[in-house]
Amino acid sequence: MFGCAPNVIDENKVTQKIESLDMKIFSQNGDKIYSITSPYSTYNNIEHKFQLKKTYINFFKGKEIKYIVESDESTLSDNNKLLNLKGNVKLKTVKQNQDVLEGDIFIWKIEEDDYLLKGNIRFENVDMILNSEKAKLSKDDIIEFFNPVKYVIKDENDKNKSETKAENAYYNIKTKSLSFGSNNKRVRSIINF
Repeated sequence: MFGCAPNVIDENKVTQKIESLDMKIFSQNGDKIYSITSPYSTYNNIEHKFQLKKTYINFFKGKEIKYIVESDESTLSDNNKLLNLKGNVKLKTVKQNQDVLEGDIFIWKIEEDDYLLKGNIRFENVDMILNSEKAKLSKDDIIEFFNPVKYVIKDENDKNKSETKAENAYYNIKTKSLSFGSNNKRVRSIINF
């Protein structure tokens, strides 16, 4: 005769502490989607949720790293399908002109290809600075900044050349072009760098 002992969850083991987490997430096809590293994290067995401190994330396109994101803390939940980052969130593009997108909160529904940033958004590269309260980075490498948008165009000495406001702004990371638009379609302009 064989028997099994029932799985009893010890209340002290609901949350597991993990030092030096290095996790890689793959698609069903075996392609690497992203990797997460954190010097300290916890995992809740009941909620299936990771709480991570000092998070560093690499987002992949094929075998290449496309974006690097860092934050003070993050939560990976919903069976690894929802990623929330908080505190000093900084997204850097790889192989671009020092593009850095910063904000307070970063939200990614992993089955979707758009990343949402909220709170004190600041985008800066060698040509410009854009400020907004909300921005969305889409899979086609376009960052949409939502109303109101303040932007500064830099001169060759990295000083502020001109400063103005707009309703919505769209920055194309690949072509390095900035376009502006409004909800009533009356304003439309494009700046190429």
